[in-house]
Amino acid sequence: MERGLDLLVSIIGIATVGQYLWSMRAHFQSSAMSSGAKIISVVVAATALFFLAIIWILPQPPLAKIVGLAIQVASSALFWWAISKSRKARLRFVFDADNPHGLVTDGPFSYIRHPFYTSYIIFWAGWGIATWSIWAVVPVAGIFVLYLIAALDEEKKFSRTDLAGAYEAHRKQAGLFWPRLRW
Repeated sequence: MERGLDLLVSIIGIATVGQYLWSMRAHFQSSAMSSGAKIISVVVAATALFFLAIIWILPQPPLAKIVGLAIQVASSALFWWAISKSRKARLRFVFDADNPHGLVTDGPFSYIRHPFYTSYIIFWAGWGIATWSIWAVVPVAGIFVLYLIAALDEEKKFSRTDLAGAYEAHRKQAGLFWPRLRW
């Protein structure tokens, strides 16, 4: 069972990274890959290899792997929900130099302004939990910081467009990475 869970965590991890790679070509629209996007790509590849090594070299409690897998699957559900609601929007890729030209506010975007980044963060946290290693905290925290910088950069770009007012109204309704609590 132990090696079966290792294999399942590895397959789900690689498949999830694969779906993110697919989205770079098939979903997001950018004329060129920015240096920030290249940095994220290198961090993603290095973190995936690091987590694969930990999964296969070090022992983890089966419960950690099961919980990590559940979190990874939840992140994929959020990712595909965001894909389905933003297909026609022609969203730009992370750290694109151009300003956004559209605003999506339905589906997961009605709760979270950056559901793609949230899905990525949740995925890496899930894989980190599956590794059951304190060393997983470092790349997960680094990835969180990278996506926080990316999200804040996108928000600044919205303020420079004709969508600034609509985006400001959206900011009041939806949380950055987590749904806004309403009392």
